[in-house]
Amino acid sequence: MELRTLRYFVAVAEERHFGRAAARLHMSQPPLSRAIQQLESEVGAALFDRSPTGVGLTRVGAVLLDEARALLDHVDRVSTRVAAAAGNTNLTIGILGDATDPGITRLAAAYRRKHPEIDIRIRDTDLTDPTCGVKAGLVDVAVTRAPFNDTALIVRELRTDPVGAVLRADDPLAHRDHLKLADLASRRWFQFPDGTDPIWQTYWNGGEPREGPVVRVVQECMQAVLWNGTVGITPLGHTAPEGLAVVPLIDMAPSRVVVVWNEGDTNPLIRSFVQTATAAYSDPLPPVANPTPTLGGDGRSR
Repeated sequence: MELRTLRYFVAVAEERHFGRAAARLHMSQPPLSRAIQQLESEVGAALFDRSPTGVGLTRVGAVLLDEARALLDHVDRVSTRVAAAAGNTNLTIGILGDATDPGITRLAAAYRRKHPEIDIRIRDTDLTDPTCGVKAGLVDVAVTRAPFNDTALIVRELRTDPVGAVLRADDPLAHRDHLKLADLASRRWFQFPDGTDPIWQTYWNGGEPREGPVVRVVQECMQAVLWNGTVGITPLGHTAPEGLAVVPLIDMAPSRVVVVWNEGDTNPLIRSFVQTATAAYSDPLPPVANPTPTLGGDGRSR
C-alpha cells in the first residue's frame, strides 16, 4: 500500500463521498475512484458500501481507517521530527476568528501536545485579508472564514456556521425570530476598504452591492452598530453584548470555517496542522440561544 493511496482512502472515508473527497484532494474523481478500487483489490475486500448519495465504510474499511490514520499520523510525526532536527522548527499561523471558539481552543491544545518542540508564531489580521497573510507569504497556514479568492491555495472546510444580522437592540427588526435578506435591503451595511477580496466583500454584503461605513477592525464594527445603526452579518455562536441583538438570517448561506495554505507547500508541519485542525473541529459547538456579533466574517466579537 502506498502512503498516497492511504491518504486518498482516509479522505473518502471522512467525506463519505467521492466527489467531495476529490475536491478536498484537488484531483478529479476518476483517478481517485481507480486508486480506491486498486486498494480494494490489494486488500481483497470492499472498503466502502456505495450508493447514489455517497459511501459508507464496510467492516473491513472501518478497520483500515483506524490503521491508516495511525500510520499516517506516525509518518507525519517522523517528518516533523526530521524537520526539527534540520532546524525547521517554526510555524506561523494566521488567525481570523474568535479566540473563544471551542474549535480554536481544542486545536491549540492538541497541536501543542503533538508538537511541543515547534515554535508557534501567531499573526492576527484585520478584515481586509481573509487569507490572513497566506497569499502574501506572511504565514504558513491560516484558520479563517471562506469564501475568498482561493487561486493557488488549498482550502479545507472545518465547520459551517449559520449566520444572523447584527442590530441595535432597540431596532424594530431586532425583535423578530428570524429575518430574510430582503428585510435589510434598505439598510446601511459594513464595507471593507478598497482592494479587499471582492468575493469576501460580496458574501458579507449578502450577495449584492451595499452602502455603508468602511471598517477594518473589530472595534469599529461594534461601534458602528451602536452609534450608527449599521447592519452587519455574523456567524451565530455566543451571547450578544448589551445593546446589540443578533437575528438569524434564514436565506443566507452558512459561513465556512476553513484552514488554508499555499498549493504545493509540502511542509510536514502544515500537513500535521491541517490533520489536527480537522479533528479539533469535528466536535459540534454547544447550542447557544443568543449569539454574539463577529461582524465582517472573522468570527470575532465586534
